[in-house]
Amino acid sequence: MAGTVHIIGAGLAGLSAALKLSARGSRVEVHEATAFAGGRCRSYHDAAVGMTIDNGNHLLLSGNRAALDYLADIGTADRLIGPPHAEFTFADLASGERWTLRFNDGRLPLWIFSPGRRVLGTRVRDYLPLVKLLRAPPGTAVGEVIVCDGVLYKRLVEPLLLAALNIDPPQGAARLAAAVICETLATGGRACRPLIAREGLGATLIEPALATLATRGATVRLEHQLLGLRCTGERVEALDFGDETEALGAADAVILAVPPYVAAPLVEGLVVPTEFRAIVNAHFRIDPPAGLPPILGVLNGTVEWIFAFPGRVSVTISAGDRLVEGARDVLAKTIWSEVASVTGLQAALPPWQIVRERRATFAATPKQDAKRPGAATRWRNLALAGDWTDTGLPATIEGAIRSGDRAAAVIAGSS
Repeated sequence: MAGTVHIIGAGLAGLSAALKLSARGSRVEVHEATAFAGGRCRSYHDAAVGMTIDNGNHLLLSGNRAALDYLADIGTADRLIGPPHAEFTFADLASGERWTLRFNDGRLPLWIFSPGRRVLGTRVRDYLPLVKLLRAPPGTAVGEVIVCDGVLYKRLVEPLLLAALNIDPPQGAARLAAAVICETLATGGRACRPLIAREGLGATLIEPALATLATRGATVRLEHQLLGLRCTGERVEALDFGDETEALGAADAVILAVPPYVAAPLVEGLVVPTEFRAIVNAHFRIDPPAGLPPILGVLNGTVEWIFAFPGRVSVTISAGDRLVEGARDVLAKTIWSEVASVTGLQAALPPWQIVRERRATFAATPKQDAKRPGAATRWRNLALAGDWTDTGLPATIEGAIRSGDRAAAVIAGSS
């Protein structure tokens, strides 16, 4: 398009839209209210642990096509690490049992028929009810479709959906759970290989994206908060930044890639999710023990996932609303006692940091899912992006990047 596209928000949704449009030759200006790009997917130096850490731990899968395309565009796909085949190791704090779930590469789930590959303690017939989720009626919750109990549920379905939906799975939207299963378990092992950014989120997802945009002539303005949109008829005609107003030409456009609670006051009549769930991350400065997998699932404890990085062990706890209040040091000791028990590391608490994100994602209930708007709006030069928009996926990295891609397509198609 001949005009300038103003992208409001430099999180993954905004950056993905900027990359798509700049690759087409569009003039792009990114406006970010804070002093840093990346949103929830950022890295920063933390004084408490004396090293650079990620704001939160994020897992990608080899089937996340939009995310991998994004990484290929900025030249950092090789910075993701993971096993050569799809496998997930679990430890049960209650029973002391450990096992590794090993998917076969093909679409046919042959792993289900192998006791050494499937979930410990399950039988082949235990997996059949999962088909019900793929056929769930619109507007239903997971708990209305399948029985949320039993060995398979506790040892695979619950941790999978809890991590993906960031909500207690029985309350989660069945259509989102189905999307997760369709793109993971139902697609085969080639799509399920876990990948983590060993060098950190900033070095893998954010800084190279900013460098790529710079080479394409795009502008990124930090600490440049949008205060209002001025709309007339079918178009946005100006952007109000408080100390300055940016008038839009006939060929200019806007992509609003900000959280829903920021977008709603800016766009007249916009319906957005209004309920949210927290995520709690803990970071410990200590060398992981030899042999610890890059990601380890933990059952029957406060800890849910343990990530191993060079010089650091990190933990993620989804749907962590119960943990956002209370003493941070008590929580750190609780988490570390479980990490030490599972990994064999020293019991003494190493340098630590707790990151509690109160509104990490929208609450993925059927009611809140129904409030997610699409990328297009009634203003022909305004599109929406963000993992809270209707991507068909939960609020994940893949969903955020797809939302930016869709918003870019809307704007490109309107020119």
